[in-house]
Amino acid sequence: MFTFAQNIFMQQQYPQKPGIDFILKQAFFYWNKTLIYQMIFSVIYMALFSTVFMYFSGRYGIMDQFLGAMSDYMKIGPAGLEAYKNNISTIISSEGFQNFYLGMVGTLIFLYPLNLGFFQIFRKIDLKENVELKDLFAGYNGLNFFRYASYFIFWYFLYSIIAQTLILPVIWVMITLFVAPLMFFQNKTIFEGIALNWKALKMFFIEILVCTIVAVLFKYIGFGIFLIGGLLTFPFWNAMIYSLYKTIFKEEA
Repeated sequence: MFTFAQNIFMQQQYPQKPGIDFILKQAFFYWNKTLIYQMIFSVIYMALFSTVFMYFSGRYGIMDQFLGAMSDYMKIGPAGLEAYKNNISTIISSEGFQNFYLGMVGTLIFLYPLNLGFFQIFRKIDLKENVELKDLFAGYNGLNFFRYASYFIFWYFLYSIIAQTLILPVIWVMITLFVAPLMFFQNKTIFEGIALNWKALKMFFIEILVCTIVAVLFKYIGFGIFLIGGLLTFPFWNAMIYSLYKTIFKEEA
């Protein structure tokens, strides 16, 4: 298994930065080599998420309330916009919606460690080791679940605070992009990971920005164009993060 140097970036060893094309090709290589696991991930993720969504929505009548508000607005037209906004505010402030929201956030927290399994799978590919289905669940082994679930709670809490702004959520995503792999591979704490992520962002800003945009677009384009193909593109984000991480951070055998 690889061990890592003291957070030394690869550019200290190589005189020129790797090109964006290299990072993208590497990400698509990992994604293409793990299509079956991409599909399994998406099926598990969406099946559990949709099941919880339908349960809490049905229990508290959330969808019926939103559809009712929308129906009233469609009947009245633009003149009823203020009433529509008030209806939506009333629904969102209700106890039922708060319980629904907490249920969905809890589901996201539970599912987040599933992403970490891809880091183990990609590393096994690098080491030419056999990949097994259980590798996909590496984020749930031992105390891993509590560690990564705690990180996601911290991440999501701050994200929800700044979600109403346009730029801050993007910045928050970029300055926490490598925290999970740093925790996974180097056993860093959350704040150590953010500090190292910030250093990487300052040195590789363009590469990280471009690759992040490509990853987000490709992640969701499968649903928009190929529908069911989204099951394969949905987890692509992890391959891009690993490709960037592997390129930027120096590894020693």
